[in-house]
Amino acid sequence: MPRTTHPRAHARANAPQPGRHELGQNFLVDRRVVADVVAHVAATRGPILEIGPGDGALTVPLARLARPIRALEADPRRAARLAERSPRAVRVEHADALAHRFEPHPHVVVSNLPFHITTAMLRRLLVAPGWTDAVLIAQWEVARRRAGVGGATQLTAQAAPWFEFALARRIPRQAYRPMPQVDGGLFTVHRRAQPLVPLAERRAYAALVARVFGSGGHGLARILPAARVLPPRAAKRWLRDRGHAAGGLPRDLAPEDWAALWRAHRAAG
Repeated sequence: MPRTTHPRAHARANAPQPGRHELGQNFLVDRRVVADVVAHVAATRGPILEIGPGDGALTVPLARLARPIRALEADPRRAARLAERSPRAVRVEHADALAHRFEPHPHVVVSNLPFHITTAMLRRLLVAPGWTDAVLIAQWEVARRRAGVGGATQLTAQAAPWFEFALARRIPRQAYRPMPQVDGGLFTVHRRAQPLVPLAERRAYAALVARVFGSGGHGLARILPAARVLPPRAAKRWLRDRGHAAGGLPRDLAPEDWAALWRAHRAAG
């Protein structure tokens, strides 16, 4: 006798599976949030690279944009299931995104970032070539910090001359399965057409930013000399010219300020 599948069992087999905690996966189940993500991607151009597609909560709706999609999934079982149900325009690969070699041609990165690799993936992404825009989901506080809400962080300041960050929305934890303990946040990253600092100077610039954030002292008038960025008098003059108080902090500096500080440091050489 042919083997039959009970309708309920069939439904369970095709429903989104719970996220694997060892992979830090919490999948979106709120269609309104998914629609917001797709709308942000629709405002960009080019092929799409999705990192961590899981069961395709974003992949399948993104495929309706009629753009090529390459999806990298760390879980081999999920990768196989998604490949079976995806349109032809979607290429699903079982791969480690942290080891992925980014293509040099323009493309758009989309990811509901696995919580346990969020920082590592962002660092990898911000030094990768090719991509022009990224539409990303992370923990709410991470999304806020990366977008510079409440002030710049070291990572954001180090990337700011080449990238623009923006916070799009808060995502309630009820929008995920399994439901995490914290809300998520949707944010975007856009590669600047005209960098504020030459790419060849990126490593030295990043080292300067690290020194500024890592130096002791109360206020930039003391921090900048302590970080060997500018002499005391030059630091006070620079702060006055840029409209910053002597007691300000590194987080108060905008991307344009960091670029100007780098130029002043080079000139003081």
